[in-house]
Amino acid sequence: MAASEKNLRICSQGHKYYKSSDCPTCPTCEQERKPENGFLSLLSAPARRALENNGIYSLKTLSKYSEKEILQFHGMGPASLPKLRSALKENGLTFRS
Repeated sequence: MAASEKNLRICSQGHKYYKSSDCPTCPTCEQERKPENGFLSLLSAPARRALENNGIYSLKTLSKYSEKEILQFHGMGPASLPKLRSALKENGLTFRS
């Protein structure tokens, strides 16, 4: 399989980056947006965006969802679930059954 050709892109903030996909997300902007602490800081950018795009910014809100529902969000993968379970447990919460 041939490697995908990467195209130079410039985001609205002026960052230059190369991407082979149609994804418009600037990696530099995403790194600058990453929280320094809290459960969202434990996640990859796609997983973090998946939660944010569904209005989940707190563990209390996260606990209202089942693991199955969370995995259905675009960008959320099974590797993020142990991190989320741990964060919930540390705060006396769990995913909805």
